[in-house]
Amino acid sequence: MHDLGGIDIPARKFLRLLDYLHTIGLDADEIARRVGLDHGQLKKSSSDWLLPAHTYSRLYMEAVIDMQTLDKPLPWAAGIGSDFFEMMCHYAIGGSNLGAVLQRAAKFEQRVYSLSGHRVSLSSDDEFAYLHYELDLQSVDDVLLPTWWDRAESFEAVAKASGLLVWHAFCGWLIGRSIAATRVSISAPPVSDAYAVGLQQAMGCPVTFSASENVLVFPRSVLDYRLVHTIDSLSEFLANTVYQLILIERKPASTSAAIRSLVGIDFKEGMPSFADIAHRLHLSASSLRRRLMIENTSYQILKDELRCASAVDYLVNSTIKISDLSDLLGYTEPSSFVRSFRGWKGATPKTYRQQHQPKLVEDKRA
Repeated sequence: MHDLGGIDIPARKFLRLLDYLHTIGLDADEIARRVGLDHGQLKKSSSDWLLPAHTYSRLYMEAVIDMQTLDKPLPWAAGIGSDFFEMMCHYAIGGSNLGAVLQRAAKFEQRVYSLSGHRVSLSSDDEFAYLHYELDLQSVDDVLLPTWWDRAESFEAVAKASGLLVWHAFCGWLIGRSIAATRVSISAPPVSDAYAVGLQQAMGCPVTFSASENVLVFPRSVLDYRLVHTIDSLSEFLANTVYQLILIERKPASTSAAIRSLVGIDFKEGMPSFADIAHRLHLSASSLRRRLMIENTSYQILKDELRCASAVDYLVNSTIKISDLSDLLGYTEPSSFVRSFRGWKGATPKTYRQQHQPKLVEDKRA
């Protein structure tokens, strides 16, 4: 589980959100109180005063809960925190690699587009992948975008840019490292120089406004990266969505994260050797070993973490026999796998499955 400390956000961002909630007729004071904030005291503080990012995450999620009671499509940040976003995540994470997840996400969002007001689509060529984010401006109700709001004029650019920003970060979370985007195009007029600079820093690439399409472009090879998360870790992500996305955008890339992305948790193609990993990362074996030592880990530790994640995923979401799962994870004997799993989870694979899938009748031959 990620540490929910260490990242701070200036008070002005909190005040901007609370001001918006008040403008659209919601009880900003009550929403702030639900996460332990005093709105009145916050307004008296310096706009540069720093507060924990996880508090902002909780505030945003509480705000979305109240915004959804208005029964209007949410135009901000790809609908993050909404029921539609949560359902999309549950459906999409069934893909084995990033490309498959994005295809599933696009399929889901196409089905609910008339209700949610936004959707993504994916295309690619030999070199690049193109993740398009579309916002139905006709669905945006005056309730969520009052004409007297002081930021109404920049609405289109912020809504479209924030949607791509969320998808950039969500993709990074799925594969365990921030995506090295090639470019971002926003099909709306620019907001300000400061906003453009902030967006470029978050995306790590050039950002163009007033473009003909709203799209995030990144290397085609990234679509083949395997996931480092399962349905279990998705629950944690959804509980702290905004914070998790802030974290992946600010967290520097690491060698261990790269390995997790390459190996993933689907071992149908087998566990790559240390030499294979070094070759795929364009490193010598000694350089790779040295980098992992700096990160206080090793390939064996990472393999065990990934084996554990894979085992949990199969035990919870399939009826695979324990002996077959042992083979899949590269163990020579099922008893070795059982000992390892007991060390990871404090229970045998069979007991863990019974606890997390009580209705599943395990094959007696397992």
